Amino acid sequence: MDLYPAIDVRGGRCVRLRQGDYSDETVYGDDPVAVAVSFAEVGAQWIHVVDLDAAKSGDPTNRSIIRALTRAVAPFGTKVETGGGVRSLYDIRELIEAGVARAIIGTAAVENPLLVTEAARAFPASVAVGLDARKLLGDDGSIRYEVAVRGWTAGSGLDLFELVDRFADSGATAFIVTEIGRDGMMTGPDIDGIARVVERTEVGVIASGGVSSLSDLVALRELRAGGRPLLGAIAGKAIYEQRFSVAEGLTACCSAGD
Repeated sequence: MDLYPAIDVRGGRCVRLRQGDYSDETVYGDDPVAVAVSFAEVGAQWIHVVDLDAAKSGDPTNRSIIRALTRAVAPFGTKVETGGGVRSLYDIRELIEAGVARAIIGTAAVENPLLVTEAARAFPASVAVGLDARKLLGDDGSIRYEVAVRGWTAGSGLDLFELVDRFADSGATAFIVTEIGRDGMMTGPDIDGIARVVERTEVGVIASGGVSSLSDLVALRELRAGGRPLLGAIAGKAIYEQRFSVAEGLTACCSAGD
């Protein structure tokens, strides 16, 4: 399983939000490129980058930073996946030309599912679908996962698992699944929800939201659903709050046989 240390960019700075709330922001640095290099230097194979400004407005104001970041980590052999405001084939092409290895389609995938198929055909192995869901409890005690859009500021009314089925044959190389209620809270990942997604699809799944400790990474690494392992896990706040280092996280993500 790969570790994806996360960098969220807003206003040119490296930040983290609690539960996707733009009014609840913590700034961790003014130089996202330097942060990315620090991750690459200790062996990160991937870095997960989100343009929060673009996710909310669609305006890719931080794309020059993403381009600089991608170029800075390339000498280390580190790949970058990025999402936020990826709404068209033009956006994807621009990111790939900037050196991004995987573009994440979130809101646009929900609003225009055909875009995922077209993008996967145009840019093989370079497209992922971002599915960010709120875990909701019904009056009858039932649990459902509603996918959110527009930088998590609006609900789509659509079910996470139905969307997983919809995009199963789209050509996307990965599903990046976030339980919004746990994001930035360091309360542990939604193991049960992630397991349901992994069991449901043969597309690789990357888990996001709630990772707070090395034991959380081990639990995700050991997750097997339908005989399939998790492709990767994203960690952000736990790294910035020094719950564990990127180097320690990389070790925890690798089983003895990896």
